[in-house]
Amino acid sequence: MTMFLTVLINGLVFGGVYALLSMGLTTQYGVARILNIAHGEFIILSSFITWELVRTFKVHPLVALFVAGPFVFAISFVLHRTLYKRVREMSANDGVFEGNAILVAFGVYFIVQNLMRIRWGSHTTGYTFMMYSFSIGEAQFQARSLFVLVSAVIICIAYNLFLLHTRVGKAIRAAAQDAGAAGLLGVKINRVMALCFALGGLLAAFAGVLISMNQTFTSVTGLNYTVIAIIVVVLGGLGSIKGAILGGFILGIVGTLVNQYDPSLMPVVFYLIILVLMLVRPKGLLGR
Repeated sequence: MTMFLTVLINGLVFGGVYALLSMGLTTQYGVARILNIAHGEFIILSSFITWELVRTFKVHPLVALFVAGPFVFAISFVLHRTLYKRVREMSANDGVFEGNAILVAFGVYFIVQNLMRIRWGSHTTGYTFMMYSFSIGEAQFQARSLFVLVSAVIICIAYNLFLLHTRVGKAIRAAAQDAGAAGLLGVKINRVMALCFALGGLLAAFAGVLISMNQTFTSVTGLNYTVIAIIVVVLGGLGSIKGAILGGFILGIVGTLVNQYDPSLMPVVFYLIILVLMLVRPKGLLGR
């Protein structure tokens, strides 16, 4: 029972973060049609921003949500309105654009990663936060882990409410379902695409802040989170926010369970899940 509870809680902690970073990627792809390979770099960039704020100004890490979030949001918005918009105009069709956008994302990935290496080096970085623990039955848990879980769940719920109950959220959902029809109904598609790409960056920044609270990180580990996000997005269903949340928690629990036996098997199990899913249900768990 103790082992089960430990795996469950730790799995939910990782799953909450996975859901958050995957919601960002699926938002970017679902509307803007950009598979953002640089997604993980902005996650790590936000982790470093949080670390700098905690180290220099001795503030609570949550303050970084209001610094790293708007910063990455602005960068992502400008990238789409300039670089990706130009690539779209030069592409013959959406299929060509998606291929070209991946190449551009690789360029952004290398630029951001090397800028981080110049600024912060490649050594492991982290800070102490809520280092006390408490017990549930015989199982011991760190307070910071549950703090991260609760924060991730709150952000996921808030983002879903935003999509469901705001005018902008409805425009985003309309553009995701049929961009052409949404444009005919008055939705400014180019602006919505840029906004979705920026919102994806915002969610990546929030994930980076939460990751910094609970784990160490380096300037060269961003791609790991991008790969996890892609796996979760495929697992949940391309373009599905609820699928990203469900897939994130599933992968978090499975990864924690596998880690109890052999951490080196985690990538193997993750990719095995995707291979089986592509054979059994290619559209993902909640894909349409």
